[in-house]
Amino acid sequence: MNPELLSVTNSIVAITTVISLLLMQSQAGKSALIFHPVSIKESHQWYRFLTSGFIHADMLHLLINMFVLWSFGNVIERYYYPAYLGEFTTVKYLMLYFGGIIVSSIPSYLRNQNNPQYAALGASGGVSAVVFAAIIFAPWQNLYLYGVIAIPQILAGIAYLAYSWYMDKKGGDNIGHMAHLTGALWGFTFTGLMNMGLFALFFQKTLAGPGSL
Repeated sequence: MNPELLSVTNSIVAITTVISLLLMQSQAGKSALIFHPVSIKESHQWYRFLTSGFIHADMLHLLINMFVLWSFGNVIERYYYPAYLGEFTTVKYLMLYFGGIIVSSIPSYLRNQNNPQYAALGASGGVSAVVFAAIIFAPWQNLYLYGVIAIPQILAGIAYLAYSWYMDKKGGDNIGHMAHLTGALWGFTFTGLMNMGLFALFFQKTLAGPGSL
């Protein structure tokens, strides 16, 4: 068997997909795992910070998150982390992804710990962390919107942060935009702190322009 098929990223995608599909039509199953600040505060169900990343609202939500994770996660896991972060790269990658899921939920917890109507689910915080970890290594590498439109990662990242900030302030669409924003900042900062030279490399490449892939 091809060892690349057994990557950590592919394993996470497979496990998340299976759990999400099994529980997609089960309200009771979702309720047991969903991020619900009041349950966390009153019943100390801290596991919800993590388990909410294994369930998704619908097929589109699941497909987008898992496709983006598969696309960026395998690149980071195979090339960037081993080349720049030395030993224990698997542990660091797991901390990147699952840390993104947990950290991205903290602002929502602080805001809604007394709001019984608030609940959230999905791996978007972890996926955002992985995407922004990739940006620190190759800011001018193109990503492809809808698989066709080429956009440098640094420009897409800035637009994503600005959009998440704006939509969080605007509110009203029931999407955890602050979780996206917090997860992105976690991914960029956590990866940089694992090798402080990456911050300097990022700024050098960013200032050098698109030719510095």
